[in-house]
Amino acid sequence: MTIDLEGRSSLCDTVVIANGRSSRHVASIADHLARRLKEAGYGTRPVDGLAQGDWVLVDAGDVIVHVFRPEVRAYYDLEGMWSVDEPARARAAH
Repeated sequence: MTIDLEGRSSLCDTVVIANGRSSRHVASIADHLARRLKEAGYGTRPVDGLAQGDWVLVDAGDVIVHVFRPEVRAYYDLEGMWSVDEPARARAAH
C-alpha cells in the first residue's frame, strides 16, 4: 500500500507499507530493498528493526518503507492513522 503524505508530513512525501510472512521474510525484504537502493546510487540508507524482523523501516529519503509481519501491521494500523482525513481531503479537491 502507498500513502501520499505530500504536504501533510515533514518526514517524507510517501509511505509504502508491505508485509512479509515471517520475521526472516520481513528482514530479507528490507535488506534487499536497502541493497537495491545502494546499487541504484542512493547510497547507504538507514534501516531500523532489521534484527527483530517484526517491523522494519527503510528510510529512502522522500519515501519511507515499512515492512511488517501481518500481526504487527494490523496492531499498529498505519494505514488507518495516516488516512484519517482522506475523505475531507477528497471533498476539498472537488
